[in-house]
Amino acid sequence: MVTTAGTLGPFPHIKLVLLLLITGLVFWAAHVYARLVGERLSGQPMTWEEARRVAAREWPIVKVAVPPAAVVAIGPLFGLGMTGTTWLALIVALAEQVCWATVPVVRGGATVRMVLLNGAANLLLGVVIVLAKAVLEH
Repeated sequence: MVTTAGTLGPFPHIKLVLLLLITGLVFWAAHVYARLVGERLSGQPMTWEEARRVAAREWPIVKVAVPPAAVVAIGPLFGLGMTGTTWLALIVALAEQVCWATVPVVRGGATVRMVLLNGAANLLLGVVIVLAKAVLEH
C-alpha cells in the first residue's frame, strides 16, 4: 500500500494515512472472520463473547498500521516529500515486522540463536518488500 502513494491525487499524505489505517482495519476484519469461520468448521459454536475475544486477540493488526500512518502524517512537518515519507513509513513498518515477530520468540524463552534466526528471517521478508518497492517505483 505504501508503494502506491504516487497515485493518490492532490493530497497524497492524507490519503496514504487513510489508506494505511483502512487497510489495517480490513486485514483485522479478515483475520477475525477467518478465525471465527475456521472455528465453526471444527464444530465449535460461536458466541458474541467468542467473537469479542477473537476481535481483541487480532487487534494488534490494526495497531501496527498506526506508526507508519503517523510517520506519513508528520512527514511534511519535517520537510519530507512524498517519496521520503513513504520510504520512512516503509522502514518503520519493516522495523515493526521484525519486532512483532521477535518479541514473542524472546518471551517464549528461545535461545539467542533462534531469536537471531527469527529476526533475520523476518528482516529478509521485509527487505524483499523494500526491494520490490525500489525496483517497481516509477
